[in-house]
Amino acid sequence: MTFAESRFTKALPVWFSRPLGWLVTATRFLFRVVLIGWATLALNFSNLPWAWLRLVLAAAFLAFSIWALWLTRRPRMGWAFAALLLGVVVWWSFILPSHDRPWRPEVAVMPRAIIDGDRVRITGVRNFEFRTRNDFTERWEEREVSISHLVGLDFYLSFWREGAVGHTFVSFLFDNAPPLSVSIETRPEVGEGFAPVASLFKQFELIYLVGDEHDLVGSRASHRGEEVFLYRIQTSPESVRALFRIYLDRINQLADHPEFYHLLSNSCTVNIVRHANAAGRPGRFELRHLLNGFVDGYLYATGRLDTSLPFEELRRRSRITAAAQAAEGSPDFSERIRESLPGMQP
Repeated sequence: MTFAESRFTKALPVWFSRPLGWLVTATRFLFRVVLIGWATLALNFSNLPWAWLRLVLAAAFLAFSIWALWLTRRPRMGWAFAALLLGVVVWWSFILPSHDRPWRPEVAVMPRAIIDGDRVRITGVRNFEFRTRNDFTERWEEREVSISHLVGLDFYLSFWREGAVGHTFVSFLFDNAPPLSVSIETRPEVGEGFAPVASLFKQFELIYLVGDEHDLVGSRASHRGEEVFLYRIQTSPESVRALFRIYLDRINQLADHPEFYHLLSNSCTVNIVRHANAAGRPGRFELRHLLNGFVDGYLYATGRLDTSLPFEELRRRSRITAAAQAAEGSPDFSERIRESLPGMQP
């Protein structure tokens, strides 16, 4: 506690000043821990090409910070820590996203939308033929759709392991064309895999992966060992068309200007909610937007899913993993995974 803080608390009644002093001390301690933790991880996940050097720098910063703030009695060590922290922040600010990296084949092509009134031509639509998770035939396509024929929206929730966190994405439904899925994901390089902590520190670029359902849904259910749930969103075609236009603008924005993925601020569910808000969704931030393994319960509670069944029954019947596995390779994949699902009437 500083001298000024000490004088302030002494001027208060003892019964109040003592817990207030504890609170101030605990807050200052926690603030320092957060700063040190962030900077240490930022160094460890920095853009230096050598992992050993990143680790050494991170460990050295951590050790110096603890010594300067808590162990030494030397004056001005706090200012030395602040200067070092500022150096890390400046370095961090100069780490920029890029489209020019050795991407994994699954995310090698950024999609782009060419909009001509009602007609939309989308390039870079993924429609791979997967044999295993890492064995596939690449196929990038162009798709042309009409916004006026967009009639509905389906919502997917997929789990590596069922729990508080999963992956969410959507499919736009047309009355004269196959569904078009858009999955907001990390764009890993060759040899990289998703890592939640690393995703907070500029380790992955962002991609809006546009693809065929047989690819984006089927690969998760059949080759990535995921459990997949499918829900029809209860909304009007006009709202879906407004949302689709927002997605198209975002796809083109990313094609022109790369961005980093961030688990808390620039990820799948966070962006889905952000785009829904821009399209006129009433509602506020909810914890289940981050703990998205429970987001289907949130959608049900707010009336955006079919509520004619109890939620647990709806969820049980919305699990499509087995249906997707059975429909693998079928030309009517999208129809088969929706057979007998509740709330699927157009």
